[in-house]
Order: sequence, then C-alpha cells, then structure tokens
Amino acid sequence: MSIIGLGIDIIENIRITKIYNKFSHRLPKRILSKIEFDQYQNCKHPVKFLTKCFVIKEAAVKALGTGINNGITFNQFEITNNEVGKPLLKLFNKAHNIAQLLGVRYIHITLTHERLYTCSVVILEN
Repeated sequence: MSIIGLGIDIIENIRITKIYNKFSHRLPKRILSKIEFDQYQNCKHPVKFLTKCFVIKEAAVKALGTGINNGITFNQFEITNNEVGKPLLKLFNKAHNIAQLLGVRYIHITLTHERLYTCSVVILEN
C-alpha cells in the first residue's frame, strides 16, 4: 500500500459561526449530504457539526487533488462514524469516480476540534 493523496485543512471555528449566522438556511444544504442533513437537524451543536463536516470534506478534496470545482461538491462526501466514534468517509458521484481512477482503497481521517480551531487530515491509500 502507498499513499496516493494527502489533504489537510484547519479553520477558525468563528469563521463557520459567522457564515452560519448569515446563511443558516443555505449553508447546511451546500455542505451536507442528505443523511448528514438529517443528523444536523437533530444535533445539539449545529455549528460544531457543520464545522466538522466542512473541515473533513475540505481536506478530502485536497487529498483527491480536485478542490471544489469541475462537478465536485461537498455533498458528494458523507461522514459517518463507526461504533467507537471514528470518522469514516464515503464518496459519491464524481468524487467516487475520481477516487476509483486514482486507485483509492482506503481512506484515513483524523479530526481535532478545539475551542478556537478545527483541523482534519485525510490520507488516501491504494
């Protein structure tokens, strides 16, 4: 196995808070998959949830080497958790197709959420 993609993202939590306060009706639909949107509607800390999703997905598009453009959107990435809370990432549509072309077999994610910042690293392996 070898690393075929690496992405990292860090964001000031206040940035997402400000965007959320201004665009709370549009932001979740731009970032979240349908399943994530259902979770978001029932969560106690919606801004923290959006921040986590945003930073993981931003790191993922960097690992793919695409960024958010040319048909790649944040809702083509879906974050779930395993039974002990480890984040897992599923890809759909064009993001999934690009991952297949690159030979991605494993996706590793790490996430840290502190008072001021949230950071994620995504590693793609074949």
